[in-house]
Amino acid sequence: MSEKSQALRLINNLLADIREPDFIWQVAALIVCIGTALLIARWWRSRHAEGSGRLNDASARLAFPLTGMVLTGIAITVLENFQHTHLLKLAMPLLGSMALVRGVIFVLRQAFPKATWLTAWERIIATLVWGWLALYITDLAPYVIDAMERVQFHIGKQHIDLWTVLRGIVTVFLTVVFALWIAGVVEARLMRIQTLDANLRIVGVRVAKAVLTVVAILASLALVGIDMTALSVFTGALGVGLGFGLQKIASNYVSGFIILLDRSIRIGNIVQVGSDVGEVTQITTRYTVLRHPGGTEFIVPNETLIGTTVQNQTYSNSQIRLATSVGVAYDSDLELAGRLMVEAAKAHPRVLAEPAPKFFLTQFADSAISLELGFWIGDPEEGKGNIVSDINFAIWRAFKENGISIPFPQREVRVLSGI
Repeated sequence: MSEKSQALRLINNLLADIREPDFIWQVAALIVCIGTALLIARWWRSRHAEGSGRLNDASARLAFPLTGMVLTGIAITVLENFQHTHLLKLAMPLLGSMALVRGVIFVLRQAFPKATWLTAWERIIATLVWGWLALYITDLAPYVIDAMERVQFHIGKQHIDLWTVLRGIVTVFLTVVFALWIAGVVEARLMRIQTLDANLRIVGVRVAKAVLTVVAILASLALVGIDMTALSVFTGALGVGLGFGLQKIASNYVSGFIILLDRSIRIGNIVQVGSDVGEVTQITTRYTVLRHPGGTEFIVPNETLIGTTVQNQTYSNSQIRLATSVGVAYDSDLELAGRLMVEAAKAHPRVLAEPAPKFFLTQFADSAISLELGFWIGDPEEGKGNIVSDINFAIWRAFKENGISIPFPQREVRVLSGI
């Protein structure tokens, strides 16, 4: 059989079937299979709505193509004893490719839930799958494979052709995607374990992703037939180059694991690094995010947190001491002023009763006597400036009602005559 007739064999068979009267039975059988698959898929989605779990999401997306393949396979088995079933046999790989595309995209969305590039990737994957399916249906795939196998190159003593490289890329992609999906399942289970420390859960997720990815790459290359020993010299040189070029990234990566394992800094802590202060909202592989009460977010490299002094205001507990100062006139009743300051602090709902608020006489200044009020709060994540402002207003009102003046700076100027 010539290449042209072999490539058009399926099309010729379909054209031959169309001329026969019983072709209508193939069309009817395909319509019944597709319609039944749509009804079953709609019923399945109503019973297993998306968003109720990873397995339910996957089944909802794959219900139609898989059900269609099963029903079409049953129709082929029943009808092939009585007539040709080329149309149904053509529908089988089409439904299978649809299931493959939907499955790969589903796994990618689970592995990268916030990725916006998946829309473009979905089109690329669908185009590649349908393009290869077209080659398969027209029997051109063996000729394309043979042409790519003739394009060979050498890595050490290993002979590698273009087909092996492309097959390796696809295999690595699919195995890594599958590994990331498994890592996502592990992440979901670990995050539900409330008895386990949050930092340890994050470490477990990252270790699982790293191990599964490496295992997937090595296994996929072994499945393709690429000898990893042939790449040892190249990978060694590449590793040395990356080691020098990525020292900071590697240091931040290791520092991130140290932070998570020793639990010196946890999500929710209020920390200060240099002049940057905020609540720890995220600890990633490379950096830690601090959110200031004003809304500003600081991205601090993990290496900085390991190599410098960090003020963790909520390391052992969330209680922190705040203070505010005020100056009163020298002729003021200091005991009354102190009592009013303490009462203003106690009246605020966020101020803790224990340790109790206290006032101190801190300085005899030029124009006023300086008093300091110290008090404790247990929720620094709610902000510190707002509560200090509230208490300052309460002190000002109390001083005004009780005749205690807050003096402004005064200077005495003497004019000497006769000079």
